[in-house]
Amino acid sequence: MKAFSYYLLYFFLIFFIVSCVSERKFVDKIQSPEFSKSSYRVMFYNVENLFDTMDDPEKNDNEFTPEGSRYWSEYRYKQKLSNIYKVIVAVGEWDLPILVGLSEVENRKVLEDLLNFTPLYKTDYKIIHYESPDARGIDVALLYRSELFKPINHKPVRVVWPASIGKGTTRDILYVSGTTQEGDTLHIFVNHWPSRWGGQMETEEKRMFVAKLLKTQTDSIFKLNSFANIIIMGDLNDYPTDRSLLESLKTNTSFEKIKSDKLYNLSYYLQEVKKLGTHKYDGQWGILDQIIVSGTLLDTTRNIYTTPDNAHVFSPDFMLEPDEKYTGKRVNRTYIGYKYHGGYSDHLPTYVDLKKK
Repeated sequence: MKAFSYYLLYFFLIFFIVSCVSERKFVDKIQSPEFSKSSYRVMFYNVENLFDTMDDPEKNDNEFTPEGSRYWSEYRYKQKLSNIYKVIVAVGEWDLPILVGLSEVENRKVLEDLLNFTPLYKTDYKIIHYESPDARGIDVALLYRSELFKPINHKPVRVVWPASIGKGTTRDILYVSGTTQEGDTLHIFVNHWPSRWGGQMETEEKRMFVAKLLKTQTDSIFKLNSFANIIIMGDLNDYPTDRSLLESLKTNTSFEKIKSDKLYNLSYYLQEVKKLGTHKYDGQWGILDQIIVSGTLLDTTRNIYTTPDNAHVFSPDFMLEPDEKYTGKRVNRTYIGYKYHGGYSDHLPTYVDLKKK
């Protein structure tokens, strides 16, 4: 009996020591520079067809209904919302992103459901969204942390094709300006450029047109303030090396001799230097989902800034799966063709950390 008491005492002593060490490691973690709120995280995510289950007679959304070709049920819809919630929280790590740009959302309702029917209801996220004229009914949107970011102005930038390009509709560009807790103004553009459906060359002119339209918006901001903090995010359906980025939007790919009123493509660095991708096509990874910033945000002497190394592609194991056709991994998506797969999206999120002095 006495020996048993010694063993029991020994067990509790070991348990106490392990608990103290674990707690100390946790305290050290949250007190470390990596955990401290010394930065704002900004993310973008193409969520791949976030539709509700109701048929909208004014939109081409029939396939995403319980009777449609994808048998889009209430269960699948709620699972989709839960998956998006998990991704946003996982990207945030210890703290939720201050801004979350989203594309392929059907309407404001699906955004409200995301915030009301997942654990995100406990957060301070608010919604900025406008209904766009896209034929499929998909829009872009921005979620923002209302305790950390105060919107000043927001509007949709409507894309109207000239006669030389043809007819049809596409997504608006969403523009939002606002201030951080420290009073720094950010100008945000959320994009989802025309797809490559029908061929890259055949559709390139439309993306170049949207890029030029976006350039007029950023030029207008620079004319008022050449030191403006601009962040462009979105699924551009082109890569950082394509003409729409280099010639129409005039993004810079060199990070030497930074000029405040120029645009710099952080995603070029991710794709060409770090060899990362957000989307896999024909076995090749590339970055369609991009983050571009003004030169001012690359000035490390300012109150808020970033660097190319603060840009990331989020690629955790739970969002990937073995690629049976090609080598390596592929994204774990919601549908493979018309077969329900139950995954997350056909795109990976991208994010950037804005450091604070």
